[in-house]
Amino acid sequence: MAKYWFRQKRIGFGSTPNTWQGWTLTLVGVMLIFLVVIEAKQISDRTTQILVALSGVALVVIPMMVISYFKTEGGWRWRNGRDD
Repeated sequence: MAKYWFRQKRIGFGSTPNTWQGWTLTLVGVMLIFLVVIEAKQISDRTTQILVALSGVALVVIPMMVISYFKTEGGWRWRNGRDD
């Protein structure tokens, strides 16, 4: 039986952390995004700085989304707060 780290949001699309594993994934992802942005600010060329920041954030966010999608009980769908 699969152990889910996230649960569906009550309103909107996506999921929210439900276990310590989900919270750990979320916090590590946020820390990595901050590190990517801080390191990108060290680059002097503005265009390169933006490209490095965007690609770095994408390299963090996309795997996080995939993991959270597969670790969400019931999957992702739009919810309006009135449905189960």
